[in-house]
Amino acid sequence: MNANIWERITVVVVVHNSSAVIGACLDTFGTDKKIVLIDNASHDNTLDIVREKAPQAHITQNKVGLGYGNAASQGLALVQTEFALMMNPDAVFGPGTIEKLVAVMDDDVSTGMISPLLPLPGGGYDKAWNGPFDRRSRMPSNRDADPRPEGRFCTWYVSGAVILLRMEAAKKAGFFDPAIFLYFEDDDLCMRIQKAGYTIQIEPAAEATHAVGGSVGTGWDKFYEKFYHMAWSRLYFEAKYVSGASAIKLGSKQALRFGPKAVLYALTLNRRKATRDWARFRGSLAYLLGTPASKTTNRARPEKTL
Repeated sequence: MNANIWERITVVVVVHNSSAVIGACLDTFGTDKKIVLIDNASHDNTLDIVREKAPQAHITQNKVGLGYGNAASQGLALVQTEFALMMNPDAVFGPGTIEKLVAVMDDDVSTGMISPLLPLPGGGYDKAWNGPFDRRSRMPSNRDADPRPEGRFCTWYVSGAVILLRMEAAKKAGFFDPAIFLYFEDDDLCMRIQKAGYTIQIEPAAEATHAVGGSVGTGWDKFYEKFYHMAWSRLYFEAKYVSGASAIKLGSKQALRFGPKAVLYALTLNRRKATRDWARFRGSLAYLLGTPASKTTNRARPEKTL
């Protein structure tokens, strides 16, 4: 392994009003690492903190938020190193983590993407991996009782909270799908990385703390946005990897389920559940009507299925 592995890595971070967490994230890098930071129209002091903590960072400021995937693709397009370390701004890696991930990449050149274990600040760990898309409905939704993994393993999917990405694999597979604004963009990239002939792995010997949701922000608008895009992106993903007809069928079921539930919760003054299900209903309806995920995306159907 190269004595200075950081010559082979560019850190890519996407931020949006991330002032509460970005400082701790950048503290782990110092002022000598290659960092590409994409700002999705922050209106707090996020960039002031970035300039103080990492004056060497290349900053791209978007005038409007482009969603995670499109912003991350902007960052990846600027990477000229062998690897990209993609991190949420609410993640902090522990000692030796990056070295262990690079060691796996060097040991097995078929590894296209690898993630460390993600302990949670309050205990336990974020199970940032999942089974194959076509079998998830048969898997338990609650995996809190799962034991801690004892050794490295291959998986079908890892979240984008902290991943080391082989740029050769990313260029072969293509970056993030520009039609997806939020959610399922990680699933989609993982599917294409594997189709390109690479594996995806988890290395439990490497750890990075992830404050789940810390990079998203709070407020009713963010809460609504989350469930709107989860519903929309789920249907887009269904169309891309199953069929357009299957997506329409699933979308109709979602709309018929969540619309009445939202009304019922509103009548019982349960604002949180009413907002959640109204967002799900609107996201499903938007997909069915052929509306793109946001004003910054230009299509609502996959260009091709895989």
